[in-house]
Amino acid sequence: QLNMAKKKEAFLKEFKEGPLQFKPTYKFDLYSEVYDTSEKKRKPAWTDRILWKVKNLSEVASKEGEFPEEENLISVTLNNYVSHMSYGISDHKPVTGTFKLEMKPLVSVPLVMLSPEGEWSAEHDVLIRYSAVPEFPSSAWDWIGLFQVTFRHVNDYVTYAWVEDDEISSNKDSKQVYMSASEIPKMGGEFLLCYYSNNLQSIVGISEPFQV
Repeated sequence: QLNMAKKKEAFLKEFKEGPLQFKPTYKFDLYSEVYDTSEKKRKPAWTDRILWKVKNLSEVASKEGEFPEEENLISVTLNNYVSHMSYGISDHKPVTGTFKLEMKPLVSVPLVMLSPEGEWSAEHDVLIRYSAVPEFPSSAWDWIGLFQVTFRHVNDYVTYAWVEDDEISSNKDSKQVYMSASEIPKMGGEFLLCYYSNNLQSIVGISEPFQV
């Protein structure tokens, strides 16, 4: 029935589904793997299904000439698609799918390039040098964070410096910002510098790893 509907209904045609390599998921007697033994004796059916569709940004952007139509910014791969026969509290068996999601960056060149200057330690204030592309929409609320290389979220910073308040020098090519020695971790280790843009609400530049 679903496959027939996918051929007729326009909104379903672009949805994908993995191969049905599991038994029909409906209708079971409760707490068992036995199909319906009631007087209705309903036929088993693959009632529980997972369909997906990816609306790539390129589908919209290409209409405005921003990206080529063949550019797929997001891709999804189905890793597995299974039913779980051990669940018995319903006359359905639940179905799960595991997907791999890959996203291409919208820009190939970082908006901000940044690097630590000199030797970094907790014995003295340290310097950061950065430069931004000409069209970068900077803000007084932008900041540069010091992160461990294993960080997972923008809020995982060890410390940070405001790009405007903590600026100490500027020229047409780059700017310098300082971080206080009191904020540098004394235990040392491998770290990264990340530039956070308040206007874009994201990290727009990451340094190479370096030692403190």
